[in-house]
Amino acid sequence: MVCVSDQLDDDHAMTDADGVDAPMRVPANALAKNPVKTPVDAPWGVGRRLSVTIPIAVILVAILVFVSHATAVTWSNEPSGQTVSTLTSDTDVTFSGTTSSTPKRGTYKVGKTTTTMTVTRSSTGEKEKVRVLIRYPKGASGKRAAMVFMHGAGYGTVDDSYGDVATILASAGFVTAVMDKPVWSTNDITRDYKASAAAYDKVIEYLRTLDNVNPDNVGIYANSESTWISSYLLGLDSRIAFQVLLSPMVSTPRQSIGFLASQNFTLSGANSGYQSVVRRLLRADGELFGLTNFDLDTMNARAYSIPTLVVYGSKDVMTAQVSGVRNILRLAHNAGNWNVTIRSYPVANHVLRLGDESESNTPMVDGYLTDLTSWCVGTSQGLTQTSDRVAGATIYQSIPIPSELKADRPLTIYGTILHVVMLLLLLASLILGLVALGRKIRYMIHHRGPALGYRHGFGGSLLALVVMTVAAMALLGAGLTEVIVKVVKLAWGAAPDESGGIADWSWPVIQVACLLVVLAWSHLITRLIEVAQRRGIVRWPPRKGAIRAVTSGHEPVLATTRLARVLFWLNSAAMFSVMLVFAFWGLFLY
Repeated sequence: MVCVSDQLDDDHAMTDADGVDAPMRVPANALAKNPVKTPVDAPWGVGRRLSVTIPIAVILVAILVFVSHATAVTWSNEPSGQTVSTLTSDTDVTFSGTTSSTPKRGTYKVGKTTTTMTVTRSSTGEKEKVRVLIRYPKGASGKRAAMVFMHGAGYGTVDDSYGDVATILASAGFVTAVMDKPVWSTNDITRDYKASAAAYDKVIEYLRTLDNVNPDNVGIYANSESTWISSYLLGLDSRIAFQVLLSPMVSTPRQSIGFLASQNFTLSGANSGYQSVVRRLLRADGELFGLTNFDLDTMNARAYSIPTLVVYGSKDVMTAQVSGVRNILRLAHNAGNWNVTIRSYPVANHVLRLGDESESNTPMVDGYLTDLTSWCVGTSQGLTQTSDRVAGATIYQSIPIPSELKADRPLTIYGTILHVVMLLLLLASLILGLVALGRKIRYMIHHRGPALGYRHGFGGSLLALVVMTVAAMALLGAGLTEVIVKVVKLAWGAAPDESGGIADWSWPVIQVACLLVVLAWSHLITRLIEVAQRRGIVRWPPRKGAIRAVTSGHEPVLATTRLARVLFWLNSAAMFSVMLVFAFWGLFLY
């Protein structure tokens, strides 16, 4: 947006020290024709201006504070320090009945073959071709157990996903399949989980047709986001034999993201005020915009009714592990399944790797691949597990899952209207400001004097307010950006940054800036009232001819040109809408 100001117009009206019209000196013999101004026409004193400015400021702040309170979203995120104690720190997985001939990692050489298939998104009929990379144990006789790998968030392919894990399981006698992640025309927010489940099931059905695969002994390996998909897949396919769930997301996406944001914003050193932004965002009713993934119903007993290995990393800051363990055990037991093994590995991140996942070739945590292979081999062969069911590092969760987090349609509608109005006003202000800037440049080139004719310093005051408001917007954007970057790095396994940086100090600075803007607006409104009163408008009855003199530009309150007056009020409305948006996100509350 652009706000253009200039000096007084061509009549060069004299002003007093406060910028209000001062009485002009006239000859003594002219007093009869030009009577002395009455006290009501005299410039206001400091006390009178304060008596008007302060109530206006209080009213504006009260409106903004009310908006922040009315849109507030609370949930319990006080530190709770929930833990699940493991029976032993030894993560080894053992079974009775194993012999020297029982396969283990490295038993077989691994071969590869690739096929292509078309998967269909049933809700739209959209089709997508995907590759499927199959690894198999060379020289292994008979029909083998198989494993299908399911992708987490992002856009994984057969070239960059599960290469090490799938190869090791194939070397232990499994036929493994990794497919390009089916995404169709969706993105991370609009993923079609039901269609994805059907796509993975198509790979499972393909494996069952292979001569070297036991069709009743095919399992799945799901990681993070794909554990939502696996709950649908288990409902589609009752023949799936076993599953490995790596950092499973057991709660709804809305609640899981709420937990992640609340915990990671704190770990990143961000000011707690920034959580108010995420909280309001997570109360959005996505169905208004065709987004239906926020409240997926994935907590069903069928999803945990088969032999299950649940794996966590102690450095994982994305998953509510204690809540996950409790819910999985409860649902599994409701389904009559007691064959659930839980392992927690120290120092491992969300995908069981060491270090920052943003760096390439980060290794898996020590012991995991061996334990995984042992569990898959023993389970697929129907052996009896002799090792403890819950083992490894103590499972820890810092805060509760925000189970009360639900969609709020009225809040969503209000927020949408507010942001649309703000954007339209900002756009209109920008366009009109550019027009005014062009006019000012032309007037300067041709030495035609003031282009807009702002009076009493209103143009300069408006420009200063616009600059302050835009600076606050930029600072809020910079703070949010830094918070998001830090949260992503934490999710990848990076160590928390002890220095909060701009994500810490920007919030209170923006709050101070907003209060200064409100005070400045209050002063500006007071000046408008003062000038209007001196022009004879803010009286009862109005001074004869005063309204016509102001509207015609003969005795202007704001400016001599209509363009300047429209620009002033348009910018004023835009800046106030920005303040309302700030209030919506909690700037006047936290």
